[in-house]
Amino acid sequence: RSSDLQVKTVGAWALWWHERVHERIKDLVTGSSKPERVLAYVLKHGTRGDARSVQDTIDRFCNTEEWAMNVGNEKGKIVDRVLLETNPRTVLELGTYCGYSAVRMGRLLGPGARLVTLEISLAHAKVARQIISFAGLDKQVEVLVGSTSELIPQLKKKLDIDTFDMVFLDHMKESYVPDTKLLEECGLLRKGTVLLADNVICPGAPDYLQYVRNSPRYTSEYFPSVLEYTKAEDGMEKSVYLG
Repeated sequence: RSSDLQVKTVGAWALWWHERVHERIKDLVTGSSKPERVLAYVLKHGTRGDARSVQDTIDRFCNTEEWAMNVGNEKGKIVDRVLLETNPRTVLELGTYCGYSAVRMGRLLGPGARLVTLEISLAHAKVARQIISFAGLDKQVEVLVGSTSELIPQLKKKLDIDTFDMVFLDHMKESYVPDTKLLEECGLLRKGTVLLADNVICPGAPDYLQYVRNSPRYTSEYFPSVLEYTKAEDGMEKSVYLG
């Protein structure tokens, strides 16, 4: 019990420091937002048209300049493995932020495959689109702006997509369960669709874990890891939709 509490406390303090204190100071001093600073760093140090270079450049920024809430390289390896095993034709990402995971997944997609990523913040989406384009993936990756609750019911008609082969959840943790249920209700999941959820330990998504681990509609597997660019405990949950 005490060790669990310590792990959660360490992760919570890391998030509080990076997101509430350090980021706000940098915003004030530089007159820019963190996503804008990530973009500037990528444009200066990355290689245009090279998605792996863009991915590595963002990781370098986050390891040496500023922490950012990307999935990061450690958990990113889990994303890579799950995506390659799934070999999806259609991928849905909930939560784009700067576009790091969209670039990471987009570079591994097979010919003709597509990734759609939903972002509620217009400012974040503008940055993500520039980073995705710089990486040479703007034909494979599409960014849609709006809330997941509004966009998910529109996806079939808007994109002419029947179902998704893989869904990556990395947005607001309290939205994991309602959005998963909405995907089910809208018929966007098929038998065998893989859901991969980030940050299920830090900051945590206990309601989501309870739902997918106890629902007869899913089989689930947990992958332990660390919070992006820190040593605090975190993990990812892979769930396969059984229909």
